[in-house]
Amino acid sequence: MTGRFTAGSRTVVREPASLSMMNLECQTVVPTEETTLQVFMLGEVEFEAALRFQRRLHYEISGDRTQTALILCEHPPLITVGRQGSWTHILCEAQELRARRWPVRWVNRGGGTLLHIPGQLALYPIVPLERFGLGLDSYLQRLVAVGLALLADFDIEGEMHSEAPGIRVGGRLIAAAGVSVRDWVATFGLYMNINPALDLFRQVRWAGHEPPMTSLERERRGRVRPAFVRQRLVEHFANHFVCGRQALFTDHPTLNGSCARAQGVPTPS
Repeated sequence: MTGRFTAGSRTVVREPASLSMMNLECQTVVPTEETTLQVFMLGEVEFEAALRFQRRLHYEISGDRTQTALILCEHPPLITVGRQGSWTHILCEAQELRARRWPVRWVNRGGGTLLHIPGQLALYPIVPLERFGLGLDSYLQRLVAVGLALLADFDIEGEMHSEAPGIRVGGRLIAAAGVSVRDWVATFGLYMNINPALDLFRQVRWAGHEPPMTSLERERRGRVRPAFVRQRLVEHFANHFVCGRQALFTDHPTLNGSCARAQGVPTPS
């Protein structure tokens, strides 16, 4: 896969690669016994609130590299445009955007243009890369491996291609990947289609001319339990980013009560 990432004042260009679950399994996971993984299992969160929350966690983790965080949430409808994105990837007119109440937000992450709607799960890891012995390429590959492992749970074979960051099944995008790195702490992450209304994605294309997106339920040809998907994603993330301790939260003061509770998530004791 090809893309640019900015780390401090340094811009790194990634060379193309084609990845699958098979060639990711052999990667070495560096154990970090003294690191704590904070998991924030949230429901629907306004995008701006999630962005402020990521910035807060980035600030905290930049000062304490023994911490790592993972946010799971969904967003109300909006379109985000990453560094490889463009207005040309949005196929509806401004009047239709207003009628649908789809705001457009330019963001400092890799990747293209993405429509966010309920049923699409956002994974925002805030990871101190050097703590895990990772560079930009290896971090993005390991993040993709988390999504591929989830698909494998449902006997779905996914693959990452070089054209644009993300996971495809049968040529259709099922998960989009785009990260930002500052002070060698990564934010943003992976957006996985669990059970969204797929017809809406015809209006927005991640990388321009490409087939419409797909979802976990479409590929499985049956319903899935979102709570189970979230649980498995956390487990796969913990397997690929090994931490000595883990803490689960369902809210944070920074969100100021702006997030809905995720269904099926137990209240932390």
